[in-house]
Order: sequence, then C-alpha cells, then structure tokens
Amino acid sequence: MIDRRIKFRHIQCFVEIAREQSLKRAAEKLFLSQPAISKTLKELEEIIGATLMERSRSGVTLTGAGQVFLRFAQMSLASLQQGLDGVEREGRQEKDRLTVGALPSVAAWLMPKVAREFAALAPNAILRIMDGPHGYLVDRLRLGELDLVIGRLGRPESMQGISFTQLYNEQVVFVVRPGHPLLAEPDLRRIAEWQVIYPPEGSAIRPLVERYLIANGIGDIANRLETVSGAFGRVYARQSDAVWIISSGVVANEIADGRLVRLPFDTGITQGPVGLMTRPDAAVGAVQEIFGIAVRNIVGAT
Repeated sequence: MIDRRIKFRHIQCFVEIAREQSLKRAAEKLFLSQPAISKTLKELEEIIGATLMERSRSGVTLTGAGQVFLRFAQMSLASLQQGLDGVEREGRQEKDRLTVGALPSVAAWLMPKVAREFAALAPNAILRIMDGPHGYLVDRLRLGELDLVIGRLGRPESMQGISFTQLYNEQVVFVVRPGHPLLAEPDLRRIAEWQVIYPPEGSAIRPLVERYLIANGIGDIANRLETVSGAFGRVYARQSDAVWIISSGVVANEIADGRLVRLPFDTGITQGPVGLMTRPDAAVGAVQEIFGIAVRNIVGAT
C-alpha cells in the first residue's frame, strides 16, 4: 500500500531534480527556493527509508535505489498528466493521437499485442500505425510525421539523428510453403534452384543476409524477387516454390500456424536488435510515455 505521506510535490520535485541533475535548476523550473526543494527531497527519502540521490558540488546523481524509483515516478507523473489532459480533452471532445511507424518485423507479430495493451492503458487515445521499409519510416520520423518507430536497428548512416532504445533481438529466417521440395533435403546451397524473395537495398536486414550468404559460400542469386512486404510475401510463398528470406517476426504467426515452414538453417549470425526509434529533440508527451510502457509490458511477457 502506498504511504499516504507521499504527496504529488514529492514525486514532482524528485523527477525534476533527476532531470536537471541540479537542485538549483530544478528549483527554478518549479518556481521554488533551493532550501524548499532540498527539504522536499529529504522528506521523500525519510518516508521511503532510502537515499535516492547523492549531493555534491558538481550536482546530483541517482543512487541505485533512486534509479529504480525514478522509472516508476516518471510513469506515475505521465499517467497523472494523461488523466488531467484527458479530462480537459473530454470537455473539448478531443482525443490524444499517437502515430507509430512499424517495420514489417514487428507489424504482424508485436504490434497487435501492443495495440491491445495500449488501448487498455489509454482507452481515450487514438493510435495510428503506419508500416513500411526502414528508410521510409525513419525519414517520416525525421520529418515529424511519425512520433516514433519500432523496428530493427539500421545501418549507422541511416540512424543519424535518431535515438534507439533496444527491446529485444531478432534473426533472419528462410521459410517455404509446407511440402516444398527443399524440406526433404534441406541444403542452403540449393536455394538458388528456386526463386528467392530477397530483402531490397536499403532494408535493415539486407546487409545481414548478404554477409550470411557470403559466409556460407552462396554467390549472387539471379532468380530473385526483392521486397519486404509481409502481405505479399505471405501469399506468394504459400502459392509458389519461392524461398522467402525475412525477419522472424514477420512470419512468426505463419510458422506457428503451419502455413509456412522454417528451413533448418543456422542463421544465428543474422541476429540484430529491435527497438524504439525517436527524435532526441522531440518532446515526449504523456501518451507516448504510456505507449512505451505498453511495449515494454508486452516484450517482457513474451
């Protein structure tokens, strides 16, 4: 049970001090005196029974306990702000909106679960989801058309000016329809005997696939069709003998349902990080904070 002695001012002061890393600057932001904000922090530490911050001439740093408490304090403030904003919008009959870009590797597998979790945490918010290749979505993020993007970490040059927070790792897989001739005698060297659905230039997984094939002695594949479209690939792979090279998240549901079969190739070296991409200069609103919580709840449960 929450100690009733903890007040909103305690949480607000603590979060602001952590953000500014200075009692003086935090006091100025909150229009308080430095002795007043220092007293508020001391009261919070006495109530909790732990030192949350270390003070020095150079500023303020979080202790281990402070780092743990900060995350939940920020979530509490974000939730409260969302509630206050929601009441205000209710009077104006407006709703929060969040526009999220989802790369194919998360659009089919992760986003439906995240959308349900987000709807439960923020029932009055409108979520807009846009899918597409890495370069397209990151460009939309830079232009401010997207609030954030979820997907694979791209090449260094494509991530300039973008903040990336890792959520989990994912690898590339080779999949075919049930009954495909290659399933009888799986051999990576034979994939060029059939058409290959291949990641196009600029996609996040293209360099990983190229390195993997070279490492296994596979040269240029002439008979290939380049796309990262999950909608196209799911239909085409099931209706043909094509071998589809794609991120595991794109086809996780199809593999689980038996509509597609993963070839038993060791693709561990293609593993790469999937995470949240944001603009570091953009202000993070309450609804975006709640979305981040929804993502982490789902990732942590899988």
